[in-house]
Amino acid sequence: MALTEGRHQNDAAAHTPVVKVERPRGEARPVEYAWAVARIAIGWVFLWAFLDKLFGWGFATPANRAWIHGGSPTTGFLKGTTEHTFGGFFAGLAGQPWVDWLFMIGLLGIGTALILGAGMKIAATTGSLLLVFMWAAELPLATNPFMDEHIIYTIVLVGLALVGAGNTLGIGEWWGDTRLVRRYPILK
Repeated sequence: MALTEGRHQNDAAAHTPVVKVERPRGEARPVEYAWAVARIAIGWVFLWAFLDKLFGWGFATPANRAWIHGGSPTTGFLKGTTEHTFGGFFAGLAGQPWVDWLFMIGLLGIGTALILGAGMKIAATTGSLLLVFMWAAELPLATNPFMDEHIIYTIVLVGLALVGAGNTLGIGEWWGDTRLVRRYPILK
């Protein structure tokens, strides 16, 4: 490997400054709008699941099984997994109050964070974890050896966090500039 001024070429390349092109706030490229719309759409999927399970608006949850009427938001899905590979484990979690609370707080937090565009790292991580658990609860899948919407949503959530999708049509840029987030970057 050739030396350049006493350093390896790779070392010199590693110290090359990266020039970031600044655009005025609010000016985004079309691809950034596409990611922002995907972020808001997936955020709505999470938030809607929370609202429907909370109030029982009759889409996926009948009114008499709403959480505010004493129903369990986890029982329907998890009890339906008994015949699956990990069904015994997941069915055993169904209806436990701590699981219901954790699930509902997760749906609300992930959905709100994605719609607002703040806390994208945490939303992508916790959303992915929730989706992978839901995917695992259904193994083996009925229509595909391994791929379903839970995995697709997980891939998109990771992409949303990596591209900073909260900055377009969201408060991500503002949120990232707050003292709290500067102190604890994991909140970005």
